[in-house]
Amino acid sequence: MEFNEVIHGHRSIRAYEDREVGQEVLDRILEAGIRASSSGNMQSYSIVVTRDPELRQKLYTPHMDQSMVLDAPVLLTFCADFNRMRRWLELNDAPVHFDNFMSFMIGAIDATLASQNCALAAENEGLGICYMGSTLANCDQIGEILNLPPNVVPVVGYSLGYPAESPALRDRLPQQGLVHDEQYQDYSDERIQEIYKDRNEKGWKRYMDVPHLKEMTEQLGLKNLAQIYTIAKYTKESHLDFSQTVLNYLETQNFMKNGDSE
Repeated sequence: MEFNEVIHGHRSIRAYEDREVGQEVLDRILEAGIRASSSGNMQSYSIVVTRDPELRQKLYTPHMDQSMVLDAPVLLTFCADFNRMRRWLELNDAPVHFDNFMSFMIGAIDATLASQNCALAAENEGLGICYMGSTLANCDQIGEILNLPPNVVPVVGYSLGYPAESPALRDRLPQQGLVHDEQYQDYSDERIQEIYKDRNEKGWKRYMDVPHLKEMTEQLGLKNLAQIYTIAKYTKESHLDFSQTVLNYLETQNFMKNGDSE
């Protein structure tokens, strides 16, 4: 495919053909991920490839019962990983640290960069993906299932397979609403309304066009897309719970040695 076709043709795929992804194809996708930029070329991430149906069944609940966990032939989980680096440092008589929050952030960014390279390569091969925010939200449960040692945390994950659907492209905010010239230019109320005008209309229509989403919206008495985001989809309570899950797991996985806590 042409590069621009890959970039501009992205859509989340939740329904997959009953068809395996060949090892040669998967290897090309993974090699693309390995070529991603990384901090200091440390490549402080690992990629867990899960095909086994029993393991995917175990991952179904922490991935919030999303059907593609079972229906896609492959799940890819990208983890911040300083376990490997720390072992290498120890074997070479170097100071062993990278056990703080900054180290986690470096690993998380490296993992995310690798994940997007893999995603683009997969779509170039004619496959589809669907990112799952549940990877980080339930990182503790997923980490246990994937047998992750200390200094490894799942950050990004998605399903992978041959699409059995071709959903419409989702809207994006306009470039002029996202890009700032030279320095950050804060928004007026009028500018915010202008930037979100299409999103308000198209996003609301999408919910109204899907019977169960429309029913949920009506039951909750929601009047606009902003209310859907904050009352139905991403509540403050859920984000606080997930935040605590991540913080607790970072402590468990040895990423919170931040001076005062030692």
